[in-house]
Amino acid sequence: MGERTGTDVELEVGDIAHGGIAVARLDGRVVFVEDAIPGERVRARITDDRKRSFWRASAVEAIEPSPHRVEHVWSAASIDRDPADRAGGAEFGHIALAHQRALKAQVLVDAFARFAHMEVESLPRTDGPLVQAAPGDEDRGGLAWRTRVRLHVDETGTAGPFASRSHRVIPVADLPLATADVQAVAPLRPYALPGVAVVDVVAPAHADNDEPGGPSTDSGARLVIDDQAPTVITEQVGDRTFHVDDTGFWQVHRAAPSVLTGAIGRLVDRDRLDEDGHHLDLYGGVGLLAAALAEVVGPRARVSTIESAPRATEHAQENLAEWVGARAETARVDRWLRRTLAGASRTERERLTAGTVVLDPPRSGAGREVVESLVELAPAQIVYVACDPVALARDVGLFAEHGYRLDALEAHDLFPHTHHLEAVARLVPAA
Repeated sequence: MGERTGTDVELEVGDIAHGGIAVARLDGRVVFVEDAIPGERVRARITDDRKRSFWRASAVEAIEPSPHRVEHVWSAASIDRDPADRAGGAEFGHIALAHQRALKAQVLVDAFARFAHMEVESLPRTDGPLVQAAPGDEDRGGLAWRTRVRLHVDETGTAGPFASRSHRVIPVADLPLATADVQAVAPLRPYALPGVAVVDVVAPAHADNDEPGGPSTDSGARLVIDDQAPTVITEQVGDRTFHVDDTGFWQVHRAAPSVLTGAIGRLVDRDRLDEDGHHLDLYGGVGLLAAALAEVVGPRARVSTIESAPRATEHAQENLAEWVGARAETARVDRWLRRTLAGASRTERERLTAGTVVLDPPRSGAGREVVESLVELAPAQIVYVACDPVALARDVGLFAEHGYRLDALEAHDLFPHTHHLEAVARLVPAA
């Protein structure tokens, strides 16, 4: 650390940046400030001054607070604590919910302007703000939505979240972003897990535990310790059930599966949908979005979901069993696309070109190789689901370079009190 680390400075806080941090300047140098809100004057503590191009700091006092500042929803992450002792994972918890969504919309718009050179505010969308609240979150104050929480365990066996930008475990008394069922089984007692490094707390989001209040009597909530063998659990989405490993990927917000299923239903353009086409769900997991796509296509849907995790693929095949034309393949998406482009027959290529693609890559995005392979495949439309606005904007820019235009965009606040959001975009051939 440099000589300024640990010192306090006064800062005028500017815009919000990707990652949930605000931007200020000190003697011409950029300072990224945690726990601040654009427009505030704060006293901030320098936490990292090693780089010449920018420093990092954490607000310790709001001298001129924003009208959008509220008491933090999690006392363990409050500005009243020393920055080193604040729990990570609720970096927007001091901001009123509606303003959180406004800041997220600002980041999304800025990402498209910078990385895709596009103005997205004028795109057609449903009424209301660009970033929509998930059902029930307003009533809950943005709390009690996490059905999965990862806790780290220190050398004493005490579990908790890491401090922001640290591997230091912070003991906490509660997990207000978690559902009641997760909180009921979370091992927050001191010395509870000696010899353990990581524990995941998992609670399937069944209909009987979707209402505010206490934990369900039979919730299925459980602890998953380190690398223990997976157990299959059942998730309910509307009237459909999905099997998934308790160690596997599933959307974290209790309403996220239904929100994203609905987004697929809205953003698939029926005029571009060919029921006889071969449709794809790339990075498909256990088939949640493939099922949403198949429901739009109809009972004769030919849908392939591609996923690199073998157990997820096994579950996807079972979860999609009602569609005779559905299949799940275990493969890396980039390799599967290269192999398909090289070996598909003319008839199969025509079916793929007539098809719709749902693309739900990891946080880092699809990347140039996958984008270029999809452009060569030339599907009728691509519905891109993204949890990172910069990665989405970058990939949309790549698609635009190769003849696909952004046709629709919607965003959902599936991570209240954090900087994250989920966006869904439709891309169609420009011609």
